[in-house]
Amino acid sequence: MGQQLLIYSFVARGTVILAEYTEFTGNFTSIALQCLQKLPGSNNKFTHKCDNRTFNYLADDGYTYCVVAVESVGRQIPIAFLERVKEDFRKRNGGGKAASVTANALKREYGPKLKEHMQYCADHPEEISKFAKVKAQVSEVKGVMMENIECRMVLDRGEKIELFVDKTENLRSQAQDFRQQGTKMRRKMWIQNMKVKLIVLGIVIALILIIVLSVCHGFKC
Repeated sequence: MGQQLLIYSFVARGTVILAEYTEFTGNFTSIALQCLQKLPGSNNKFTHKCDNRTFNYLADDGYTYCVVAVESVGRQIPIAFLERVKEDFRKRNGGGKAASVTANALKREYGPKLKEHMQYCADHPEEISKFAKVKAQVSEVKGVMMENIECRMVLDRGEKIELFVDKTENLRSQAQDFRQQGTKMRRKMWIQNMKVKLIVLGIVIALILIIVLSVCHGFKC
C-alpha cells in the first residue's frame, strides 16, 4: 500500500505532541521525539536520516509538523505532506484551540486527518511532483526578485559610499590647496621680509658711508 512510504506523523506545539498517527510499531517514534527536542527554535525545514528512514520536520510559528518516511521516497513527498498538514491544521485550529491543550489532546480529532494526508501524498506522487515543481518555480521567481532588490540596495549603498568618498576627496583637495596656498603665502612673506631687511641694511650702510665720508672730509682724509 502506498501509505507504507509514510510511516509516522505528528503535530507538536513546542515539544508537546498534540496529535499523532501511525499503523506501525518501532523505535522511530522515540527517535522522532528526540529529534524534535533538539530542533532549533527557528522557522524552517529539517531532515534527519536514521536506519533507512528520514525524519522530516517543518517548524512554523511555535508548531512543528513531522513525518517519518522510508529513505527511498526522497524528500519531495514528505515535504509536500508537511505543507498540506500545516495549512489544514491552521484552518482547523486557527482560533487558538491548539495553544492551550495538553499532550495528545487532539489525537482523536486530528489523528484521522494525518492518516488521510499520509494516504493522499503516498498515493498521488505525480500530482505531488507537479505541485512541487510549480512551487519551486514560484520560489525561484521570488528569489530572483529578492536578489534584484538586494542588488539594488547594495547599489544604493555603493552610490552613497561613492558620494561620501567624493566628498572626502574634495575635502582632501581643498586641504591640499590650502596648504599650498599657505606655503606660497609664507614664501611670499619671507621674500618681502628679506626685501625690507635688505633695504634697511642698505640704508644703514649708506648712512655709515655718509658719516664716514663726512668725518674724513672734516679731518681732510
